[in-house]
Amino acid sequence: MSHQTGIQARNDVKEMFACARGGDQYRVLKIVIEEEQLVLGGSKTASKKWDQEYDSLVLPLLEDDMPCYVLYRLDSTNNQGYEWILLAWSPDHSAVRHKMLYAATRATLKKEFGGGHIKDELFGTVKDDLNLIGYKKYLSSQSAPLPLTAAEEELRQIKLSEVQTDISVETKQQTLKGVSFPIHKEVAEALGRFREKKVNYVQMEIDISNEIICLCSTEPTEVKDLPKRVPKDSPRYHLFLYKHSHEGDRLESTVFIYSMPGYKCGIKERMMYSSCKNNLIDMVEGKHQIEIEKKLEIEDGDELTSDFLYEEVHPKQHAHKVKFNKPKGPAGKRGGRRITRPPGEEDDLE
Repeated sequence: MSHQTGIQARNDVKEMFACARGGDQYRVLKIVIEEEQLVLGGSKTASKKWDQEYDSLVLPLLEDDMPCYVLYRLDSTNNQGYEWILLAWSPDHSAVRHKMLYAATRATLKKEFGGGHIKDELFGTVKDDLNLIGYKKYLSSQSAPLPLTAAEEELRQIKLSEVQTDISVETKQQTLKGVSFPIHKEVAEALGRFREKKVNYVQMEIDISNEIICLCSTEPTEVKDLPKRVPKDSPRYHLFLYKHSHEGDRLESTVFIYSMPGYKCGIKERMMYSSCKNNLIDMVEGKHQIEIEKKLEIEDGDELTSDFLYEEVHPKQHAHKVKFNKPKGPAGKRGGRRITRPPGEEDDLE
C-alpha cells in the first residue's frame, strides 16, 4: 500500500483511533508528526455538548509555530458511528517544510482514522479559522455559493496538491505539485486594475521570510521597456498586456513571464519561486479571471525582444511537410518470376 509521504500511524495511535471511533469517551485528539510517524499529541474526554466545549478544548492545542491535526467528535452520528471534524492547522509562522509535510500527509491521516467518520474538514492559518465561529462560517459557506475566503482558497489548492502528490521518505527525488502562498492585498488590487486594463504591467515577488507574494511595480510598460524591468540578480513574476498587430488586426494578449536569473539566486529562492508559479497562475486565471495567452520562462530580460514575443504568441505554422515517395516495388503483384537452382545443378546443365 502506498502512502503519500510514507508516513503511517504508530501502533498505539491506531489502537487509539479504534477506541475513539467505537465509543463516546474521547472528544478531541491531537495528532502530530514525529520521526516520520503519526503520534498522539494530546487527547481530552467529553463532558458537555460538543459546541459548549469546542473552543476550550481545541484552541489550546494549536501552537503558534507548528502545524498539527485535530480530530474533534461531534454528537451526531451516521451509519458508521459518531461523526468527527478534521482540523488541519498550519500557522503562518511555521516553517515551509513543515507546512508541505503536513499538507501531503493529511490524506493519509484521514485514511488511517477512517474517512467515513469524518463529516467536515477545515484548514486554518490563524485560530479564528478553526474556532467555533469559524466552523459555523464554514458550514454557512457550504450551503450557499459564496466566494472563497483566502483560507478556503488555500485549502482548495492543498487538496489539488495532495491528489497529484506521490512522495515517499524512501524516494530519492521528492516532488510536490506546488506551494500556495497568499497574495498581499496590493497584489489583488493591482490584478483587478490589470483585468480592467487600467494598468498594462504587474510585477510580483515572494517575501520568503513572511511567505507572501508582494507587489513590486505597476509602472506603464511598452515592449521596449520590458528588458530593464527584469532584475539581473533576483527572480520575479510579471504580467504584461502585449499590444501588437497580427494579420492586420490589433490584438491585446496577456503574457505571464517568470524570470529566474540562473544560479545567481540561492537554492531556496529558486525552489520557492518554482513551486509557487503554477498556483499563482491558477489564482490569476481562476479567482481574478485574467486569461493568460502565453506563459514564458526566461533567464535574462534581454530575451524579451519584440520579435521574441511575437513568435511566442504567434508561433509559425508549417504549411506543409516534405513527403518522400515510397520506392517502387517489383512489377506485378509478386514481382517477376525467378528461377533458382540447387548448388551443382548449373554444372550438370553445362
